[in-house]
Amino acid sequence: MIKYQLKCDQSHEFEGWFSNSADYDDQAGRGLLECPHCGSSEIGKALMAPAIARSSSLNNSAKEERLAAFRKDFAEAAKKARTYVEKNFDNVGQRFPEEARRIHYGETKERGIYGEASPEDVRELIDEGIEIAPLPGLATEATKKKLN
Repeated sequence: MIKYQLKCDQSHEFEGWFSNSADYDDQAGRGLLECPHCGSSEIGKALMAPAIARSSSLNNSAKEERLAAFRKDFAEAAKKARTYVEKNFDNVGQRFPEEARRIHYGETKERGIYGEASPEDVRELIDEGIEIAPLPGLATEATKKKLN
């Protein structure tokens, strides 16, 4: 993972986490980045000093704080992504594999959809070259209890 300090055209600064620098370039090139403060999609990298720390130089408390901050940022980003999809895409429920194929093969109009798919359905869709991505789930109290 790589963290960039980002800045929108309205001078709002925020950070973004990416798999690698190519992931940032891809998302920026496709206009997928959005300012969490104002919603602007005119995003660029802000100046930032490199953060170089050897793991041996961090004490356990500092490591835990960084991990907690990362988890919080990740959870907020997942929630925003899910909210965006739920507001802007069609929920096709259990018909997701069928509807994804119909869109991919041009049998119905192209649009954003979300729904449910079994692991087997997911593998088959990927094997067919159909681009899909998991929708981040939001942890409920029941889920949190199961994990603890």
